Amino acid sequence: MKLLLDFLPIIIFFGVYKYTGDIILATAVLIPATLLQMLYTWLKEHKIEKMQLVTLIMVILLGGATVAFQDKTFIQWKPTIVNWLFAAAFLGSQFIGSKTILERIMSSNIELPEPVWRTLNMAWIAFFIFLGIINLVVAYQFSEETWVNFKLFGMLGLTVVFIIIQGLYMSRHMQETDQEES
Repeated sequence: MKLLLDFLPIIIFFGVYKYTGDIILATAVLIPATLLQMLYTWLKEHKIEKMQLVTLIMVILLGGATVAFQDKTFIQWKPTIVNWLFAAAFLGSQFIGSKTILERIMSSNIELPEPVWRTLNMAWIAFFIFLGIINLVVAYQFSEETWVNFKLFGMLGLTVVFIIIQGLYMSRHMQETDQEES
């Protein structure tokens, strides 16, 4: 359910674009859709995650610039900037504090050795950098419509595949942890 809620503004953006063929209008709808998503999250959970807040700020700033300047470049750069900011935050967590961001998020539910947390964190850094690069490749080498399709289906698909691979890697180390405890 959370993944659907996280992708809802993108789905709305996609739907408006497919219906109208107008990326500026789709972006203009994306901004309030993202604000409403955050409001709903706040009302339901009484908190907004930092990653969601970064996304909201980038949607407002870059989406607003797209609408104000009637230039799709700003919204096309948003996924890259957001992913690279996430990569920078995850990288910083390798050096600041005793736990990586990933460990802080997941360690209450999953027990893994510290080196595994660091490896997973580095994998997320690489993945975020890769998503940022591939977004720019698609934005500049393919049509606007291809980029819009990639933004929804390509990025979502890549994320799901990455999470599955990460889950397989984690399960291998969780079994080792369980065996060590026995």
